[in-house]
Amino acid sequence: MSDPDLEAMAADELKRALDLSWRQLKKITPWGDDFEGVSPSGRNVVVERAYVWASEPDGDILCEVRVFVNAALYDQGALATAVIPRVG
Repeated sequence: MSDPDLEAMAADELKRALDLSWRQLKKITPWGDDFEGVSPSGRNVVVERAYVWASEPDGDILCEVRVFVNAALYDQGALATAVIPRVG
């Protein structure tokens, strides 16, 4: 079952996560973090963001953003992903 509130926040956070270029991200990949935030409807949520190699080091970078209410509901959270293609 999808949650439009969490999906909207995941999509918005993914846009922000994609502000960095492949060259900038290459220096820190693999990397991830999480932080507490407030969803568009006002719920307290956890936002987890990760940059990992899509298939091999120095190749494309997979960016994943997951938004969930708490650890017990992690699997019911929203997931948004995008691939940042390798350049140069």
